Amino acid sequence: MSQGLRVLGACVLAGACAAAEPWLVFRGEAGPGQGKHIVLVSGDEEYRSEEALPQLAKILALRHGFRTTVLFAIDPGDGTINPDRRDNIPGLHLLREADLMVIFVRFRDLPDEQMKHIVEYVESGRPIVGMRTATHAFDLKSSATYSRYSWNSKEWEGGFGRQVLGETWIRHHGKHGKQSTRGILVPDERGHPILRGIRDGDIWGPTDVYAVRLPLPGDSRALVLGQVLDGMTPQSPPAPGPVNDPMMPVAWVKSYRGAQGKVARVFTTTMGSSEDLLSEGFRRLLVNACYWALGMEDKIAPEADVRLVGDYRPRPFGFGGFARGLRPHDLR
Repeated sequence: MSQGLRVLGACVLAGACAAAEPWLVFRGEAGPGQGKHIVLVSGDEEYRSEEALPQLAKILALRHGFRTTVLFAIDPGDGTINPDRRDNIPGLHLLREADLMVIFVRFRDLPDEQMKHIVEYVESGRPIVGMRTATHAFDLKSSATYSRYSWNSKEWEGGFGRQVLGETWIRHHGKHGKQSTRGILVPDERGHPILRGIRDGDIWGPTDVYAVRLPLPGDSRALVLGQVLDGMTPQSPPAPGPVNDPMMPVAWVKSYRGAQGKVARVFTTTMGSSEDLLSEGFRRLLVNACYWALGMEDKIAPEADVRLVGDYRPRPFGFGGFARGLRPHDLR
């Protein structure tokens, strides 16, 4: 059976093709992930999370057996995917049954009835994988109820990004759109399960490196450093000058103790545009991170299948560059 038919079949079996549901569901086929549900939350204006997360969801479902659900920023007027709408991500109630949340959103200002599901998930102590702009996931201006989750919170310094993921928005470290990122493994962490099957240089992406404050907080452990490249190809040389001394972490792990006292595993990467998923090494990093976050590191195989599913042609990152008029079922 072709990849396209397999994807469609998984979608139909899960009931995800119903236009009434503004999200996607992929039922896992055979694999270690059977019985686990991963909810992937997209919603950013710049890095095409609405493309990256459906692709990651397909890999996790069809290659590894997880059941995956992808949520989107939806325009309530016409039901289309609109990352510029910062105030609406339908389906967040599905986090109640999730074993893992993968979050890739930027400056969302969600209403309380939606935001409460994210907060309840985080405080439950279940695992989290955060990608790129998740460090500055929320800019909550419409309600004070969950304002401490905002990226610039003074009450809870740095909000969700700093307190849960390990950092909030600081600045671009490399030159945005001109300098790309090569992943260099932290020498003392080469044996970490998340890095299984990954070597220096396997990870590359056109997104630039984000600045973080060093050392990272709490029990954070950097796994991958971002070598700033002087160009936009994997073969570009390292950028001259002090920008790579020291190199900034672009992937790390830490823990977060929720309000219920349970300690969650957290993985954060400041890479993650839809184009970054063209890198096999980066896809392997994300898949391995999901296994690790779920406590399934014994199932991480260095040669695990992380091939792209279907015809994946991501759009370049940039504001205003999303595909207009699409509904979730168009991405099945």
